[in-house]
Amino acid sequence: MPKTLIIVESPTKAKTISKFLGKNYTVVSSMGHVRDLPKSKFGIDPEKKFKLQYQIPAKAKKTVTSLKEKAAKADEVILATDEDREGEAIAWHLAYILKLKPSETKRMVFHEITKSAINEALDNPRYLDENLVDAQQARRALDRIVGYKLSPWLWNKVRLGLSAGRVQSVALRLIVDREREIQAFEPKEFWKVFGTFQAVKGELSTELYEIDTKKFKKFDITDKENADSLVTRLKTLAYSIETIEKKQSSSAPGAPFITSSLQREAARKLYFSAKQTMTVAQKLYEGIPLGDKGQVGLITYMRTDSVNLSEQAIQAGRKEIEKFYGPEYVSDKPRRYKTKSKNAQEAHEAIRPTDPTLHPDLIKGYLDDNQHKLYSLIWGRFMATQMKPAIYDLTNVFVASDDKSAKFKASGKVLKFEGYLKAYPDKRDDSFLPETTEGEKLSDAVITGEQNFTQPPARYSESSLVKALEDHAIGRPSTYASIISTIQARGYVEKNDDRRFFPTETGVIVTDMLVAHFPQIVDIDFTARMEQQFDEVAEGVDTYEKTLSDFYDPFIEQIEEKTKSVPKYEVKLGRTCPEDGGELVEKMGRFGKFIACSNYPTCKYTEQTEEEKKLTEAVGEKACSVCGEGTMQVKRGRFGPFLGCSRYPECKNIEKIEDKTGETCPKCEKGELVWKKGRKRGLKFKACNRYPDCDYIENKKGADSKKKKTVTAKKKPTTKKAP
Repeated sequence: MPKTLIIVESPTKAKTISKFLGKNYTVVSSMGHVRDLPKSKFGIDPEKKFKLQYQIPAKAKKTVTSLKEKAAKADEVILATDEDREGEAIAWHLAYILKLKPSETKRMVFHEITKSAINEALDNPRYLDENLVDAQQARRALDRIVGYKLSPWLWNKVRLGLSAGRVQSVALRLIVDREREIQAFEPKEFWKVFGTFQAVKGELSTELYEIDTKKFKKFDITDKENADSLVTRLKTLAYSIETIEKKQSSSAPGAPFITSSLQREAARKLYFSAKQTMTVAQKLYEGIPLGDKGQVGLITYMRTDSVNLSEQAIQAGRKEIEKFYGPEYVSDKPRRYKTKSKNAQEAHEAIRPTDPTLHPDLIKGYLDDNQHKLYSLIWGRFMATQMKPAIYDLTNVFVASDDKSAKFKASGKVLKFEGYLKAYPDKRDDSFLPETTEGEKLSDAVITGEQNFTQPPARYSESSLVKALEDHAIGRPSTYASIISTIQARGYVEKNDDRRFFPTETGVIVTDMLVAHFPQIVDIDFTARMEQQFDEVAEGVDTYEKTLSDFYDPFIEQIEEKTKSVPKYEVKLGRTCPEDGGELVEKMGRFGKFIACSNYPTCKYTEQTEEEKKLTEAVGEKACSVCGEGTMQVKRGRFGPFLGCSRYPECKNIEKIEDKTGETCPKCEKGELVWKKGRKRGLKFKACNRYPDCDYIENKKGADSKKKKTVTAKKKPTTKKAP
């Protein structure tokens, strides 16, 4: 029997696939990419049709040697990397190092790691699609061109260590622009009017709906004087129930998950970052050990633009709904979805469980906490697609004054049938109204006015930023996670206590410099057009070389011109240097803004920024606890301001600047609670400043998190059988 070697990217994926195949198949992992562009040089030759100069990374050399040995002994080599462009490129690199002809190399693709899917892929192999490879290489090359040519320009004009990215810079601009909208926002005052009435069977809370036969609008009253006048008038009137409207409403389930919607929902419901979502989903796709069942791939491929569901999956889901929830929950007919995105091409199906009978709670003991949460989300969303709508009873009660000059409205909503919410629950507020009858007289009217102000647009959350990237066609769904994590890692954005993004000082400066001098790089429409060009390369309509050459030549000319014409970033302060009379300017350094003399390096005078001066005032004069001679001064470092001895470098004593709350630690009763920032999410929390002597931590609700904290480790069942 001929021996066949199948190569995938991950050891977990290899292990899961191996259990479906016989002894004549050997499944091995490439451990990801086997070739990449060099880190120390450009790696692209524009003079030779933008040829990419790939090399084998040091960490991959041992794997490559092993793959060559195994391929030499095999009668046939099949490449089974992921079915997207990245996977196609990895397969192409493997074909190159194993000296396989791309036009003759078998390529098997599948959307889920199940026995039927693997056997079908083996029976229907295709060959490498070099158009997909060219599309991936065009993206990689363009990102390298922007990063390697524009980043040094930022080093020269702003400060060392900065970097620019083709799609990351556009995502950063969205956040900076939103912050400016918030800062420029001017709140507008408006008043609401409420009426509380006593009905026969309970209290009825309403809001003014109509005044003098005209519907009451948001900005009809914009000051307290007019609000008080209206309230006084309404208090003099008598009221009764005019009409009661009752109707039934329904809500249908959403489409099954695609990459972007999974990231949004995981952020909204589970507080996962996009990167965290994709990391956990990758593990669920590649396979989890389920006791006697062995390694099982739990979900279909998680990088997809398609909401399509296979007929087999639909029928399996409907069967399980009937068994698990009851026949009354199964939709009257199979529900199918169509992909709205015209550019959807990365996969064949939506993200769904490979086996609907594997209920999340049934396999909970085999998953870690995050895996169980995400699998539950995916399983529930898929099951919901084949379930009946949720049914609500809606009631509108209209209260009218006897002279018909004023009308109030109360609305109630009650869930009558859960439908799909049984599998995919969402936050809902049932609002009940007391039983009333038309014509019923009301008493004890309490009329009040409430002052309100319009609110600025909200900062982007992880979920809304993914939605914005998708709406503007910035990047692809498979790249959203890396885009968001990159701008955070570079220190361009941070998250506040509400898990929303705001730009750092550095992020604003970098964005302003790029907008002013390289507007096309941070232009949303330009970035979307580039994505379209990559799609055209993948479809064979455009070519790799033309896509790059159209961008490269004018971009390099622009870099050269801006290098000569744009001065280094400085903000003139309109003050003179006390040492040599030069002009004081605000510059950007490694650790943020600082003030220095414009005649540097001839004059090395510096002074504190306003922020540092405020910190100095807050800290006060404090003697060095180590040398006793110097005083502790506010200085800037990589992780923000800190206190350092004035006698540095003779004395290298440093101390943290604590963000004090003024509260005594309730646990040790000696220390003081200070604000700290978490490493993973960057959220603030209170903790005792005597740590590690006292480990008290308080969450936002004021509870001692140490009392609630549990450690969830991945369980390894011994006697428990798999489902």
